[in-house]
Amino acid sequence: MKAILFVLLLVACVMAFLPAASPAADSVPRYAVATVATPVLNTPDFKKYFSGSIALDPCKGVRPIEFVALPGTLFRVQAELEKDGVPVYRVTTNDYPYPSTTGYFVDARFVKLMAPPVAERPRRLPGLDEIRQRLVATLGKPYVWGGNVKDGLPQLLKYYPQADTLSGVDCSGLLYQAADGFTPRNTSALTSFGKPVAVAGLSAEQIAEQLQPLDLIVWKGHVMIVLDKDSFIESTMGCEGGGGSVHLTPLRSGLRHLMKRRQPADAFPKGAAAAKAFVVRRWFGR
Repeated sequence: MKAILFVLLLVACVMAFLPAASPAADSVPRYAVATVATPVLNTPDFKKYFSGSIALDPCKGVRPIEFVALPGTLFRVQAELEKDGVPVYRVTTNDYPYPSTTGYFVDARFVKLMAPPVAERPRRLPGLDEIRQRLVATLGKPYVWGGNVKDGLPQLLKYYPQADTLSGVDCSGLLYQAADGFTPRNTSALTSFGKPVAVAGLSAEQIAEQLQPLDLIVWKGHVMIVLDKDSFIESTMGCEGGGGSVHLTPLRSGLRHLMKRRQPADAFPKGAAAAKAFVVRRWFGR
C-alpha cells in the first residue's frame, strides 16, 4: 500500500512541473466566408426545403430562410454537421446579429473555411442615385421571405435542381440589396437605425413635407422607403388575392391609409403600443 501511495505522489509531482496542455482543436475559433450569395436558414434541413417538395410560402408560415448573405460575409463556425447528405455549418455572423432559438445554418459548399486573422465584409454605401436606381430596378419582383438578391440564386440549382432560387426580396431585403448590405437586415433593427424624424402628432400631409429620399417609414414587421417627394417603394406579401411584389405607392395617400391603422411616434414604443405605431428614421447622409 505504501508503495502505491509513493508512486501516486511521484506522478503528481511530475505532472505539476509539466507544461499545461494546449487547447483542444475544437476550442480554436473557426471561420468561413461566403464565396457566393449564400442563403442562411434557421434549420439545417437544406435538402428538405430546397428539394422542391415544399413551397416556401411565407403566408403559410413556411419561413426557413432568414436572409441571403452577400459574398464576402464572414461567419464564425460553431459546429459542423451533415443533414441528409448535405454538409452544413452552424454559424453566427455580425451581418445578422439577432437572437435565435434554433441557430443559423449555411450549406458548407457555399462558403470557404478561413484561419485567423480574418476580416469582416467591407461596407460600401452607394450614392443616393445608385441606391434609388437599384430600388426602381426591383419594381415588379416578387415578395420573397428572406430574399435580398432581386434576381435570385441560380447557384442553388447546382446542388438542388428543384430549388426555388429565391428571386425577389422581402421588405427589409429591398433596402439591404439597394444599399449593398449596409443597412440592418430586419425591421426590428431598422426602427432605431439612423436618427429619428419628429412626426408624432402630425397629419399625413405634414409628415410628407418632412420626408427626404431614403427616409424609412417603419415598424416591427414592415418598412417603406421614401423614393422621392411623391412616392415610396415597398415589398409586400400579398397573402390575399395573389402574390406580393415590389411596388410604388403615392406618398400622401399611402400615409393617410397607414394612419388609419397606426399612429406616428418619434421613438418606437415598447409593449402593446408597438402594435399601433410607426416611426420615421433618417439614415442616409446622417
